[in-house]
Amino acid sequence: MNRFFLPLLLFVFFTVESIFVQLLPSEFFYGKWILVPRFLIAVLLLLAMYGSQKYAILYGFAFGLLFDIVYTEIIGIYLFLFPLTIYLVMRAMKILQTNALVVTIVMLAGIALLELVIYKMNSFINITDIGMKEFANSRLLPTLCLNLIFIVASFYPLKRYFEKLAEQEILS
Repeated sequence: MNRFFLPLLLFVFFTVESIFVQLLPSEFFYGKWILVPRFLIAVLLLLAMYGSQKYAILYGFAFGLLFDIVYTEIIGIYLFLFPLTIYLVMRAMKILQTNALVVTIVMLAGIALLELVIYKMNSFINITDIGMKEFANSRLLPTLCLNLIFIVASFYPLKRYFEKLAEQEILS
């Protein structure tokens, strides 16, 4: 049962991202802010830190491909960026302490890196034409605030769940 719950949980967060975007009206913030939920990558980062880095990267590849197929015009960008973000965050965590504040800051840095690379890729192939300052004010900062709220709300339940899975050696 536990073996099937983790992929199901990740799929739920994958789905909740798109539902969240549909349910949050753009008029709510007067059309000035773009909130991008990155709940799935946040959960994958927590899985890597408190469960299994190997499984987090494998699920990163799988859900990155699924994300590319369902949502993007560029196949391969999330397939590449999800595992890369997980790997880079884990490299940073080898140097830093794993207390809740540091983990939250590093996770937000990983989400910011993901957003910046996607922005640069979209501007490189002329999908977007907004400037960096406008991107930072209208999308990056609101996205980081939204994901900070999600990380704070879900940190301890997910941490305990992933540690329990690691203890039971389901993630070995």
